[in-house]
Amino acid sequence: MDKFNFVRNGMTRLPPGFRFQPTDEELVFQYLRCKVFACPLPASIIPEINVCLFDPWELPGDLEQERYFFSNKESKYPNGNRTNRVTSSGYWKATGSDKKIVSARRNNIIGKKKSLVFYRGKAPNGSKTDWVMHEYALVNNLGTRASSNEYCANQQGNWVLCRIFLKKRSSQEDEDTLLNYDGFIVNSTEKGQLQLTSRANPVSSSSSSSSCSGITEVSSSHKAGDEEITSGCTKF
Repeated sequence: MDKFNFVRNGMTRLPPGFRFQPTDEELVFQYLRCKVFACPLPASIIPEINVCLFDPWELPGDLEQERYFFSNKESKYPNGNRTNRVTSSGYWKATGSDKKIVSARRNNIIGKKKSLVFYRGKAPNGSKTDWVMHEYALVNNLGTRASSNEYCANQQGNWVLCRIFLKKRSSQEDEDTLLNYDGFIVNSTEKGQLQLTSRANPVSSSSSSSSCSGITEVSSSHKAGDEEITSGCTKF
């Protein structure tokens, strides 16, 4: 039995041609609210898994599609409120302000959405990736007359709903992107070559002389396995 059998067994597969594309309001009110208060879910589509026990590419499902998970928030410190979002290869970092999720029918705030980006490595020096997570959480005013204490007492666990996906880059972004590779900066150059510049000893692009300091050239071809790495001087 593999580690994700319990996830697959708890999911309902959609018929061919159907896509699970709920709105923010539907995710919070129809799915997360029902999960928190142990009510019947509209469908057993979303599995339970602690997303921070795995790197985003290890989580079950199609990596090319949006994936949804119920996850329990884990505190970073025993007596603190900060959430632990560290994985084996990196960490999730919050970006921007939380978005309020408003019910169209009730005209009140029913939840909030936090946006996070995955970084490889250890904070605060990690490398930003294209993995994005939207974390949905309930708020205390779901149109009930219960007090905050009664609200918390009725909750079944500290559940959040996570939507994880790989951000798609435009062709221009791909051309302009600097890739991180073991302390080097990889720049695209003319004639199908890549130039690796050491972070510790960068070379100014304005230099008119030849330099061997911190430069490695990578010749790339369209055929797999034809990459050739050579060290030496590069003329500017």
